[in-house]
Amino acid sequence: MLKASLIMILVMMITSCTNNYVSSNLDKNNFTQYFSASQIAIYKQEKEIKTPYHYIGIVEGQDCQIKPHHAAPDEINARTQARRQAFNQQANGVIFTGCALLTSQQLTKLNSSNDAQQCHAIIICYAKAFVIESPAKK
Repeated sequence: MLKASLIMILVMMITSCTNNYVSSNLDKNNFTQYFSASQIAIYKQEKEIKTPYHYIGIVEGQDCQIKPHHAAPDEINARTQARRQAFNQQANGVIFTGCALLTSQQLTKLNSSNDAQQCHAIIICYAKAFVIESPAKK
């Protein structure tokens, strides 16, 4: 009986000290951040914007090829990153002004740059970010 009581007390002491904390990346902020780029409309030029708007600033996104045998930098990833940056600045529309691919030879000329030291090649896309008013409902 004493042995069973000691075992029971020992088990209760051990289990009372355990942590029942569960960590998950399934929270609202992660979903908002992941889908933020889809909330940014892409326009080819300012003439396409039919409602009042105002310019916020330039945003950029980039995709890096870390090693020569890795996938080449992708313009879609760079554009998506620029749209996420626009979302973080409360924009809801962008106009891409261009993308530039920098090869390893071009990056060696920028050897003081952090990107030059980490990437074999990189693509950088630039866009103008805007806050565009919603059309008035009739």
